[in-house]
Amino acid sequence: MSPGHEPGAEPGPEPGPDLAAAPQRCGHIAIVGRPNVGKSTLLNALVGQKISITSKKAQTTRHRITGVRTAGASQFVFVDTPGFQTRQLGDKRGALNRTLNRTVLAALADVDVVLFVCEAGRFTLDDAKVLALLQEASLEGKPTILVANKLDALVRRQDVLPWLRQMQERHPFAEFVPMSARRAADIERLLGIVAPYLPEQPWQHDAQALTDRSERFLAGELVREKLFRLTGDELPYTSTVVVEKFEEEGGESAEGAVPGPRRVRIAASIVVERDAHKGMVIGEGGERLKRIGTEARQELEKLLEARVFLELWVKVRSGWADDEAHLRSYGYE
Repeated sequence: MSPGHEPGAEPGPEPGPDLAAAPQRCGHIAIVGRPNVGKSTLLNALVGQKISITSKKAQTTRHRITGVRTAGASQFVFVDTPGFQTRQLGDKRGALNRTLNRTVLAALADVDVVLFVCEAGRFTLDDAKVLALLQEASLEGKPTILVANKLDALVRRQDVLPWLRQMQERHPFAEFVPMSARRAADIERLLGIVAPYLPEQPWQHDAQALTDRSERFLAGELVREKLFRLTGDELPYTSTVVVEKFEEEGGESAEGAVPGPRRVRIAASIVVERDAHKGMVIGEGGERLKRIGTEARQELEKLLEARVFLELWVKVRSGWADDEAHLRSYGYE
């Protein structure tokens, strides 16, 4: 365990002007772990803006989401991945789960550093399965950093030290970082720990870039987040959102004129597997679907800095989550 990285340690200095004179560093960092361990929350905190959706429902993240953070001379390109699916065989969602795992393994092949995220003081069977898959993957000496997240939820902070020693025996982690993704000081400390592991090379993105995902993609993800949050455990996680239309009006023109405030018209379909699920999404008198649309529109207006007009429909596509053709048509890699 590296000195100064124990719980309660003072955070390292924030990147300042002196770091700007250092050689440029740029690298890809994969964020991996079991479902619902806080990976998306961590990515949003590292980037400084919400680009990956979150909910209490396991397996909210289904796509490879790239977030960019530039600090001092270092550019961090974070890759939030779906949680490894450890239950595949004989599962009716087998095709979706296999696709999600392929996304994770593909991300690992292209990165320079791996952040293995688990809850501080906990190591479940699913954590062990993910770690085993990591060990089987061809990481070719890429450093793996243990991020012991949700430290603030640990009742007895002193319990984390023996737990970290146990984790050290499980895998040769390059660093151990107990932290909370909700604490800005912990996020800055993690950036400082990761930076030296990035290759010395020019930045790959503009210094102000936050993600390589399109606004259209982010719109679909935000609708899906509200869908999961407002249906809770009622709706199976085999539901998705497909953006059918994304059209812009107004805003700055190519000549720099401003013909009017930016407006974005979005039409999206919520895809479920059964008629009963359709009823869950629509709700009594259409109230739940209306609330999903209202909350998604309000957050989209902040994200896109535009007036948003959002139309939602609910469609039934039986068995889509176990159909490779459907998965590809809905944008799953």
